[in-house]
Amino acid sequence: MSKTEKELAFLRDLYVETDWTERFTNLLDDNFKFAGEEKILYVNAGAGNHALAIREKLDDEIEIFGVSESRELLNIARAKADAIAANVDFSVVYPVDKFDAVLADASFVKPSELKIFLSEIVGSSNKQVAFFFPTASSFGEIFSLLWETLLNLDLLEKSAEVERLITELPTALKIEETMKDLGLTKVETMVKSEFFDYDNGAAFVNSPLAADFLFPAWLDFLDENERERVIEKLAETIDEDIAGMNFQFSVKATLLVGEIGAK
Repeated sequence: MSKTEKELAFLRDLYVETDWTERFTNLLDDNFKFAGEEKILYVNAGAGNHALAIREKLDDEIEIFGVSESRELLNIARAKADAIAANVDFSVVYPVDKFDAVLADASFVKPSELKIFLSEIVGSSNKQVAFFFPTASSFGEIFSLLWETLLNLDLLEKSAEVERLITELPTALKIEETMKDLGLTKVETMVKSEFFDYDNGAAFVNSPLAADFLFPAWLDFLDENERERVIEKLAETIDEDIAGMNFQFSVKATLLVGEIGAK
């Protein structure tokens, strides 16, 4: 049964942002340097954790705006900001102003929609753009076992969709080219391999990250009955593959930074 937007917002806040999202935000914190910005926009700010952490680090006179993906996430982000009296202006729409720096969480943006997403964030900046995204070779362990699962369930005709999931993840170089096509210069890329561990197949397929965020995007080519069968069989296939050990998959967490108007 699909969850409500409110339920998804709480799962995102309690589980996903503290495991998945922090892998990417740590990469940004370690590699991105602010340089005299007066106005900052954070796109896909989720439940607000990272935007509020940035607020604590920067001068109070710097204006920070956050765009959350849903009204329910916005409510959580605003409640957090109010609780600590943090001056971050959260909304669910892009402000009309231009910003000195636009930071963006693209970790759940579909690869097919990434170029449009980048066009939007670039259009909101007059100086710096930084965003993070899982690039090619991410999730390879899962996709391999997913293909095997489809084969075991006599759904081989669907296997081309798994191939699509693998090939549509762009390389960092491909995204760099897209950024340059959008007018960005001084493009830099930082990549870090992140590993996610689960006790067994059931722990993985039932985790909020997989069940509520990854699978809905990946398995949209299956009907509801097929999805249930595939997910159940995937857990069994994982257990057979790991033979009593933990299940681990890897992600190429990638931070890309560029400037507008710089030479």
